[in-house]
Amino acid sequence: MLLTLDSVLDASQLSAIHQLLHDADWRDGSHSAGNMARSIKHNRQLASDSAASQRIRAIVLGALQQHPLFFSAALPHRIFPPRVNRHGPGEYYGPHYDNAVLRGPEGHVRSDLSCTVFLNDPDSYSGGELQIADTFGEQRIKLAAGSAVLYPSSSLHQVLPVTQGERIGCFFWLQSLVRSNEQRRLLYELDMALTSLRQQHGESAETTQLTGTYHNLLRLWAET
Repeated sequence: MLLTLDSVLDASQLSAIHQLLHDADWRDGSHSAGNMARSIKHNRQLASDSAASQRIRAIVLGALQQHPLFFSAALPHRIFPPRVNRHGPGEYYGPHYDNAVLRGPEGHVRSDLSCTVFLNDPDSYSGGELQIADTFGEQRIKLAAGSAVLYPSSSLHQVLPVTQGERIGCFFWLQSLVRSNEQRRLLYELDMALTSLRQQHGESAETTQLTGTYHNLLRLWAET
C-alpha cells in the first residue's frame, strides 16, 4: 500500500526547519549508503549527529504522531532516526531497494515501511520525483512542502535527477507492529471504514462488533 499524508508539517514547523537548515553541515550522501548503492547515490545529507538534524528529527516525529492517518497506516513499533537529504542540479539516487535490517542507536530495526516528508515547495525545483514501483504499479511522487508518502520498503524506488533548484526531504524507515503489507492494508481499510461509519451513524452495536474484530485481528497479527 502506498499512502500520501497531507499537511504533516504546518507553516511554522516548515519555517523552523528551514531556519535550522541555514548554514547546515551537509555531507556527501554516499557515505551512508551500502557498497552496492554507493555508486548510484549522488546527493548531500545533513550530518546525523548535528544539533540541526536532531531538532528536525524531533519536529518531524512529533508531527507524525499527531497525524490522524499515520498510526493507522503504519502501526509503528520502532522508527529508525529520520535523516535529511538535499538534491541539487544533476543529483539523484538511482533505482535501489532499502536494506531489510538497519542498525539504529537503540538496536536493529526491520524496514517494513519507508517514509519521505517533503520539505520544500515542489515549484521551487524541477525533476527530483520519488519514483516507486511495486504491486500498485509505478508512481512518481512529488508532494507539497510538509506532506509525506508512506510505502513498503520492499519496493524498488529512486529519486530522479533534479534539473533545476534543490529538493530537500526528510526520510526514515520503520518497523511495524504488523510485518505483512497485506495484513496492514486490511487493518487500515477496516479502521477507515469504522471511522466513516461512526461519523455517519454514531456508535452502534455494529461498530462495537467491528471494533472488536479489528482489535482481535491486530492481536492475532501484531508482534511486540
